[in-house]
Amino acid sequence: MSDQRAVAHTSHQTIRLSKGKHASPNEGACVMELASMLAGEPFSDRPASVCPVIAGFMRAYNDRIDDERRQELYRYAAEVVGTRAVSEVEHMRERRCLEWAEDMRRQRPRPLRWVGRSGPGSIDRRLGLDAAGTYAARSIRRHSDRTHAAALALVDELIAMGSAGVEKSRRTPLVRATPESSASASVDLPPLTTG
Repeated sequence: MSDQRAVAHTSHQTIRLSKGKHASPNEGACVMELASMLAGEPFSDRPASVCPVIAGFMRAYNDRIDDERRQELYRYAAEVVGTRAVSEVEHMRERRCLEWAEDMRRQRPRPLRWVGRSGPGSIDRRLGLDAAGTYAARSIRRHSDRTHAAALALVDELIAMGSAGVEKSRRTPLVRATPESSASASVDLPPLTTG
């Protein structure tokens, strides 16, 4: 009976972010497991609604930082829901993670194991899209306030890469407005172009 009460009281509002993978919210949750809860998906550290590149970064980063910094990831659990995108966007995110990791690698005295033989920034493609995110998170040599701010800025940047298409679709009308309806519209729409 006490297990049932614990389940009933564990929610996205009461859960504390913790390191590792968990079998249920009763054990805690990493940032991606919390994202799965917020998305209404089965409890998992690989929510279907989150871009695999971002998820790879967030899982690895969640597990590598101290508990105080980990709690600062809470808002990202909500922000990453819905970031799964077309392959072009996910590959842009992958490339950005590799560039970012290369910048971090330059500050690191020894190379990372995931670097391919063809040179820095090369990852074995069999590992999947999330490998670039994981690689980027693991490229941080020592965690500090500076690297934490840089990591959070990277996540913001990765999220924004997919929202450009969303913003464009919000601004562009699906149906051309009539003169009567556009007179009452309060939204600035970009001029229609032909091409």
